[in-house]
Amino acid sequence: MMSLKRVARKSIRFYTKNYDFFLPKDLIASKPVYPADEAKLLIFDRKTKKTTHDTFKNIINYLPQNLSVYLNNTKVIKARIYGFKPTKGKIELLVLRYLDDIKCLVYIKGKVQKDMELLFEDNLIAKVIDILDDGSKIVHFYQNNQKIKFDNLVTILDKIGHVPLPSYIKRDDDIEDIKDYQTIFAKTYGAVASPTASLHFTQELFNRFKEKFDINYLTLHIGAGTFKPVDVEDIREFKIHKECYDIPKTTIESLQNKTTKKMAIGTTVTRTIEYYNKTKLSSGLCDLFLHPHNKPQITDILLTNFHLPRSTLIMLVASFVGVEQTIKLYDEAIKKDYRFYSYGDAMLVV
Repeated sequence: MMSLKRVARKSIRFYTKNYDFFLPKDLIASKPVYPADEAKLLIFDRKTKKTTHDTFKNIINYLPQNLSVYLNNTKVIKARIYGFKPTKGKIELLVLRYLDDIKCLVYIKGKVQKDMELLFEDNLIAKVIDILDDGSKIVHFYQNNQKIKFDNLVTILDKIGHVPLPSYIKRDDDIEDIKDYQTIFAKTYGAVASPTASLHFTQELFNRFKEKFDINYLTLHIGAGTFKPVDVEDIREFKIHKECYDIPKTTIESLQNKTTKKMAIGTTVTRTIEYYNKTKLSSGLCDLFLHPHNKPQITDILLTNFHLPRSTLIMLVASFVGVEQTIKLYDEAIKKDYRFYSYGDAMLVV
């Protein structure tokens, strides 16, 4: 098994190249394991620097008693649709999020022009209203000459859309992905990517969590920007994408409780609770970029998957354990054939 590339150590915390690594293609998971809690679990103890290997179903054995757990209850929409231009040329559209009641931000694969109307199944039409500098588009959706708001669009997408699997999963979505790419506690539609650390929970294991720990929910609608690699030399110059979030009052009360340790299930939860801690805003757009120069302040324990090189997600992991330790853990995971990315195995940082 090949190990990670070793990279230059100069200013290791800040240089994007120091978050690069080589991953054998056969370790990119294209399907989850069944049952979900049979995934591998790497446990890293920051105090002892000890690494342990186990199975996700045994995760409770590595957690403290007095623990508040935070989960993202966003729900993935079937955000990818296929249609045609007026010229009959094929088009692919990925819904990102609504900007207001009728304006929707999307990615479109294929050349389009302002005011062009794109045709989809179920009499759905997307009219291009604006083309932004980053290549994304703003559209109005119509059906039967009526503009469509988000709730109605979700219903249509549920019939004609496809599960928006990440591009590194080299296959078309199938009927199993409808369940596999959704958490068991998903509630509020709006995400175009799943909070994948939560995918490891079976209902039985989650019931044990609810019996043992203080369970709290928040919503952060994950956008396609989560997969965007950092494209600047110094990570401190990178502007992270914005994602809509909402934290209910009960979760805020739990966050304010100083007597329990705080466990974030996933990077999206970590960013959201840390953004609240900095701003005291319970809803809005989260654009917090956590890395070794901007460390978490209230998150004690992190559960996460193994992430893309040069991504903001691996940099978030490094904000907990440092760049060098992150690379060592990824190196060990590769040597032990851990499965990477959305449908892959998990890491617990305590």
